[in-house]
Amino acid sequence: MIHRIEPVCQTPLWQQSLANAFSDVDAFIEFLHLDKAILPAARTAAELFGLRVPREFAELIRKGDPSDPLLRQVLPIGAENLPAPGFVRDPVGDLDQSIIPGVLSKYQGRLLLIANGSCAVNCRYCFRRHYPYQEATAYRQRWQEALDHIHQAEKIDEIILSGGDPLTLGDGKLTELVSQLETIPHLKRLRIHTRLPVVIPSRLTPELTRLLTGGRLQPVLVLHINHAREISPELSSGLIPLKQAGVTLLNQSVLLKGVNDSTATLSALSLALFDAGILPYYLHLLDRVAGAAHFEVGIGHARQLQEELRAYLPGYLMPRMVREEAGAPAKQPVF
Repeated sequence: MIHRIEPVCQTPLWQQSLANAFSDVDAFIEFLHLDKAILPAARTAAELFGLRVPREFAELIRKGDPSDPLLRQVLPIGAENLPAPGFVRDPVGDLDQSIIPGVLSKYQGRLLLIANGSCAVNCRYCFRRHYPYQEATAYRQRWQEALDHIHQAEKIDEIILSGGDPLTLGDGKLTELVSQLETIPHLKRLRIHTRLPVVIPSRLTPELTRLLTGGRLQPVLVLHINHAREISPELSSGLIPLKQAGVTLLNQSVLLKGVNDSTATLSALSLALFDAGILPYYLHLLDRVAGAAHFEVGIGHARQLQEELRAYLPGYLMPRMVREEAGAPAKQPVF
């Protein structure tokens, strides 16, 4: 059983960073010394899907460079407002897989729990950028309904905490949830999908390490990193206690035009991940969500990248290139 983490009076550094993230387009563009001619389009795009970028991540972006691959992931642009055939609001069919609010049954033996609707960063290609979090999330007051269902689903042995980002929950609330999952006898593994430590490395607190390693469920932390420059020294050092405590660290990326759609960039990412103790897991083709068509990499180019990567990387550093198809029982291999 995980010991309950007592709340402290001082606001943790990571929560302060979360509160101080850039949300104003004008301030963000001024901070990065970008041409203010892009402001009108950026403001319009942000009206539909707001800007949110922690200052720690903003510091990793090259100032004055509008083509920086980290910037491209977070800057609202006019192309988001252009309709594109085949790009829809729920590209992976999440709403069809929702069995009760916040619980998705998508894969054999696993349930996905949308524990929180908040994110630390608004990635412009996010497949849940239109997701109705208010109605379809297992917020704290709905956890019991979700837990009751998991108790009854005896064929389930793994819970995936997703969002939003589950690590936007404070350590106390997260401990409360995980402690209750610990009491369900047929569960064996706890997987957490998160981008928060990448954009705010101080989220990797000693309390989080104790939370993940103090119980009987096998912990797996799946990070979301698309470019080697996202792996800051602070992130690498923050992951050391988790690695030493036996947490499995994986990464999933999205293949994005103008961000990582080259052999050199993807190879550098896999090598940097391994240096940080993280194994490449999935390289997703873009989920065709409305507003993200400008990120799509053609299937021919994706195939070429995969073949070239095989010549550069050992097999254990080759991420599996996959796509998610609505209603499919698992991620689908691309080739």
